[in-house]
Amino acid sequence: MTFAALSEPLPRPGPLFAEPRLAAFGLLLTLSLVLTLAAAALDPRQFQGDSVWLKPIKFQVALAIYVLSLAVFARWLPAGMQESRGYRLYIAVVIFTILAELAWIGGAALFGTASHYNVSSPLMERLYGLMGVFAVTLTSASLVFGIAIWRNAATGLSPALQTSIALGLVGTFLLTLPIAGTLASLPGHFVGTPATGAALPVLGWSREVGDLRAPHFLATHTMHALPLAGLAAHALLPAGGARTATWAAAAAWTAFVLLTFAVSLAGLPLIPLP
Repeated sequence: MTFAALSEPLPRPGPLFAEPRLAAFGLLLTLSLVLTLAAAALDPRQFQGDSVWLKPIKFQVALAIYVLSLAVFARWLPAGMQESRGYRLYIAVVIFTILAELAWIGGAALFGTASHYNVSSPLMERLYGLMGVFAVTLTSASLVFGIAIWRNAATGLSPALQTSIALGLVGTFLLTLPIAGTLASLPGHFVGTPATGAALPVLGWSREVGDLRAPHFLATHTMHALPLAGLAAHALLPAGGARTATWAAAAAWTAFVLLTFAVSLAGLPLIPLP
């Protein structure tokens, strides 16, 4: 390397959030937590042993992370994709479905009733079914982004990194869909009847019986787990070995998620009581 090359300015990195619509929406979801947290602090009502506002808070956090993650991964979408009319319409639909989901969950909290599994009236039963369709729609964004990044020959990424990001996004959709569908088809997320209510802190997963929220959580975070594995492979291994390691990590993660799914369906807790 010459001294002239050393004196040249380094290329400036692009913005962290490369999708302005999703970035702005993710920021809005994050800021809206102030209102929900205030409601939880001021409203003493409980539903099934927890604050009525706990579920809206969890969904706001989860969906904000999802949207902001997509805004980051958008930097590797094909050039011009974000400017197309079809893409803009699709992103508008995704944002609408997320808003509808949060309005449904927040509305149920406001009235002190259940959102999920609530078939107490024909209206609530229809809303529950409609929200299932909306959930599939919003989750499909990970599939669309993953396929687009996979097919983009101009990402500038190493093969291992590009593969890991694409597999993580596609895998999020493919793993989440059957687990969420099973959750929706059952009368609740427990497989079994908890005796004491013992649960993991923060996550709330049962430590007594099967809890399908555990594999659902792991499935939705495939979009984070596999890129991290790809980044590690890229840093530690030569190019050919890194890509092979990325595929191996994807297979291992998929097997792990499916194993937790099977364990939960068998009525066993992921982390049992001692």
